[in-house]
Amino acid sequence: MQTPTTYWARVGRVFQLMLEGVAGATLFGMMLLTTVDVTGRYFFNAPILGAVELTQLMLAALVFLSLPIVCWRQEHVSVDLLDAIFPARLVWIREVLVNLLVTVALWVMALRVWALAERAFSWGDVTEFLRIPYGYLIGLISIMLALSALLTL
Repeated sequence: MQTPTTYWARVGRVFQLMLEGVAGATLFGMMLLTTVDVTGRYFFNAPILGAVELTQLMLAALVFLSLPIVCWRQEHVSVDLLDAIFPARLVWIREVLVNLLVTVALWVMALRVWALAERAFSWGDVTEFLRIPYGYLIGLISIMLALSALLTL
């Protein structure tokens, strides 16, 4: 029989693999799009129309799809300025406080970005050339920020 801990560890692993797969597919798509665009531009004088917009959107999606994975694994960039002066027995308190601060910051950002997504939808904001609505990407960013906040706890 599966214990609840084992079950949630498995669910977490599946979720992590799913996010990694989507982020990897996005990165592969960016690579493929850039390769075909550059090849078409220089060899056939026929670039892909809107390639710059698609690359910008995919880059933003890639960054924020990867953020929950970084938070889950606790692989943030860190600076050890206070490690030498902080007592070793109190390191766990510092870790808890830093994680709470990061969680609150991510949650506030998620709420603000969600408001931006709602505004983008209500105003009908779209990309300049391909007319792709910005609201979906901004909503994805907000959801990934909220998920990152939960995973930082």
